[in-house]
Amino acid sequence: MSANFSFCQWHVSCKGLITHDCFSSCFSVMFIITDSHTHTHTHTHTYMYICIYVCVCVYLCRTDKTFAHWILYYRGVSSSPILDQLNVTQKSSQGHVALQLPSRMEHQRQQSTQSIMKVKGTKTLLVSAYLEHRTDEKQVCVIAVVLRSENVAYRCLFRCQDKQLLSNGVANIHRDHFGFAYGTADIMCPLPSGCETPSSIAVTSADTSSTNDPNQEFLEVKNQQEKTESFPYDFTVCISTMFDFTNVLQLVQSFEMLQLLGVNRVVVYKTSCSPETQRILDYYTHKGLVEVIPWSLSRYVNVSRSWLPEHGPGELHYFGQIPALNDCLYRYMYQSRYVALHDIDELILPQTVTSWVELLPLLEKKYGANKCYRFENDVFPINFMSPPPASQSLPPQADWKNVPGVNILAHLYKEPIFSETYSNFKIIVNPRAVFSTSVHGALNAQDGWSWIDRSIARMYHTRSPIQKSLTKDKLIYDGRLLSYSAHFIPAVNKVLRETGFLPSTH
Repeated sequence: MSANFSFCQWHVSCKGLITHDCFSSCFSVMFIITDSHTHTHTHTHTYMYICIYVCVCVYLCRTDKTFAHWILYYRGVSSSPILDQLNVTQKSSQGHVALQLPSRMEHQRQQSTQSIMKVKGTKTLLVSAYLEHRTDEKQVCVIAVVLRSENVAYRCLFRCQDKQLLSNGVANIHRDHFGFAYGTADIMCPLPSGCETPSSIAVTSADTSSTNDPNQEFLEVKNQQEKTESFPYDFTVCISTMFDFTNVLQLVQSFEMLQLLGVNRVVVYKTSCSPETQRILDYYTHKGLVEVIPWSLSRYVNVSRSWLPEHGPGELHYFGQIPALNDCLYRYMYQSRYVALHDIDELILPQTVTSWVELLPLLEKKYGANKCYRFENDVFPINFMSPPPASQSLPPQADWKNVPGVNILAHLYKEPIFSETYSNFKIIVNPRAVFSTSVHGALNAQDGWSWIDRSIARMYHTRSPIQKSLTKDKLIYDGRLLSYSAHFIPAVNKVLRETGFLPSTH
């Protein structure tokens, strides 16, 4: 290998095309790529990768392209686990992008997994398992996706210390399936006698059940400890499901706005996104704000890209959005004081206070604690861009014009209220007071729900128009977002610089 690399290095350096700093960066990452390929390729192929790589360095270092451009392209087309560990950060003086490789343990902490399991002999798919502390009889709730027309008698196999014990499971199919063949279900498995703290569980069909199958897959049983106070997070937002996502600017804006509102955790169920989006997700994951859950239901069932079968073919609603939301609800049940369920293009904004930290005590006092709080939906269509009234002025935003995605500050005019304003609401809940949820509202909540007066808080939904026939003069100005701009704009600019979307100011 050394002889081949020496020739490549000699050839490039003699041409005088690479600066010392640029070549040093290229040289450092070359060994990462070499290591990632030598396990699966011959030495000849390894030499070829190195030489191609050095040629890319030549191109990068003699043009205004940064090294991050190539890394992003490589990550978009390669599944190399080595390159997936690279963090992109801004270098200080010349606007170059430096690469930092987190330690192995740090990288492992940042990764989340979501393994979908099949129930043999059935169409049932298992998502996750959680110990249910709130029922009279202690049970494990297994979140599943089932073929609604299929009748299955389930058996639950528990691992309890050094024993394996059985009980019969009962599937409760959620009523919100929107007419698709598959729907979300809770398979409830009562704990057998002598098994108070099961470590894992398998769900089988009674027709094929066997306690001696060496290949039987088990789900970890989570939520082992019930908590009523001292949660790691005050507010968690569950985002589902991200697919073919490219809207970088609005993603950053939403994450920064959520933090200003008091959110300290955002959970993203991701099926697919652009390399640029992945760069943003990696940044916020490294910061500790975001947890990305790989969402792979599309590998097992024909998911629809829409919410009704007539709008998009498939067997399951909208990439499996409902099982993802239910998993998030249970996943953060004892980690977060409150959980909000809404999309990345939606923001629930208080009208009389500035944050959710101030808002929730007001709601609990007015409507009662442990309610499912419903927020009316205002649509801000992105097909119109109008300046605010003369009494208002927009802060500078020119830096964002080359960042891919929607700028929410450019769309401050909303559609008038109509019937769908009330059907497309989203919610904030105490997760310990909810047993199951759908896209718009909880399906089974202990203490019911309350509509929140829109003068107290409402949802700002910046998206394509719902009332498509509306003309610009029918839209209504709402500048509430501008009240956050003094903190919001610098925060967004900082992220865009540190991720390489804006040039460094140094």
